[in-house]
Amino acid sequence: MKILLTGATGYIGKRLLPVLVNNGHHVVCCVRDVNRFSPPESLREFIDIVQVDFLEEETLKNIPKDIDAAYYLIHSMSTSNEYTELEERSALNFKKSIIGSCVNHVIYLSGIVNEDGLSKHLKSRKNVEDILANASFNFTALRAGIIIGSGSASFEIIRDLVEKLPYMIAPKWLNTKCQPIGIRDVLLFLEKSLFNKEVYDQNFDIGGPDILTYKEMLLDFAGFRGLKRTIHTVPVMTPKLSSYWLYFVTSTSYNLASSLVESMKIEVVCRNKKINDLLDIQPEKYSKALERAFTKIDSNQIVSSWKDSQVSGVKKFNTSDFIDVPTFGCFKDITERDVISIDSAVNKVWSIGGTNGWYYANALWKLRGYIDKLFGGVGLRRGRTNATSLDSGDALDFWRVLYANKEEGRLLLFAEMKLPGEAWLDFHMKGNTLVQTATFRPQGILGRLYWYSVLPFHGFIFKGMMNEITKGNRR
Repeated sequence: MKILLTGATGYIGKRLLPVLVNNGHHVVCCVRDVNRFSPPESLREFIDIVQVDFLEEETLKNIPKDIDAAYYLIHSMSTSNEYTELEERSALNFKKSIIGSCVNHVIYLSGIVNEDGLSKHLKSRKNVEDILANASFNFTALRAGIIIGSGSASFEIIRDLVEKLPYMIAPKWLNTKCQPIGIRDVLLFLEKSLFNKEVYDQNFDIGGPDILTYKEMLLDFAGFRGLKRTIHTVPVMTPKLSSYWLYFVTSTSYNLASSLVESMKIEVVCRNKKINDLLDIQPEKYSKALERAFTKIDSNQIVSSWKDSQVSGVKKFNTSDFIDVPTFGCFKDITERDVISIDSAVNKVWSIGGTNGWYYANALWKLRGYIDKLFGGVGLRRGRTNATSLDSGDALDFWRVLYANKEEGRLLLFAEMKLPGEAWLDFHMKGNTLVQTATFRPQGILGRLYWYSVLPFHGFIFKGMMNEITKGNRR
């Protein structure tokens, strides 16, 4: 069967793709920017890639009509304060795009929406459900709460809080109940629902067997990691303060933190376990989901991370718009080092950032990340998804990978930090010479003042970084 996969570059989409291929389907991957999608080579002959932005009607023509089913995995939360309108428009355009096609079944991953007083985020999810349910195709909505898995937003936020804060004074919404589910089980539900007539034209809540408060989830996580943690909840934290608390302590963006805080005041507990029996799935406990997540982390096998999606940044852009580094009106800082081993130099470049740091003056890099957070940027906390591999579209601290070709020896990064301009950091091999080029395109007088104010630091930070990258490898 030919399956349309929207959100193919997202956290769920990246993990669902190999499952569908392994089940013998041919998958049409919808991506907003083809340059940000790097599927494994082993999957390429079984997929088609089409560039579609469901907010832009003129791109809908790229979707083929001979598809048999579709997964709708598009969420706009935190890309804009107007995400309700964006999600509605995306859903309407999606529905319009498959009119006249062969689609028999559409599956949507939604949120648990069982309380009357829903948050803005959950109301938007329910609105998308209603739009998609009112169509000629068979429709299934799977409603999930907190998803636990290596790289998921919920998991990474819990991890940040527990591993960084031995003592927490937290908002009272930590006493709200939820029903977490492991990513493995989410994928099972998505997989087994496809073309299953038992789930047509219905919505189901999916969750694990444990009903926990957020506080219990944090303490259970601490216990699993062998950490002693103390949490006190107070009633005086406003939603805004709570959002700032999440934003500064974790790797989440402020917009995402705001949306999560609003939703975390609402209980997300499954109505029943009907779908477990229909699909013969017995979801794993929270502790088992944690165990699986850390197995992936410890073996460096994280398939996808929410941080690689655009919601983790503050800029919306197509990679293709910035992959050609400009020269006119730009400032540049170029450092070169001749190396003995090209492979050694490239491997060192490919391991930059995240827990490895930036090899030189890491305290200053961390300070720059903290300043970025103060001004509403992403800071350094996003880290990297994989310790040794990089693909176009990956987040790398406060950079976004625009181009990564290890054989060619070129890594091009674009800054997602708050800047009065645009910045690129380019590493490339020129024969046996490693060339590092920092490019800044200023915006107005403020941009020029910024460049000259940081110029004294460039002299030793970039040169020091290159010295460390090529240490023991210089001619």
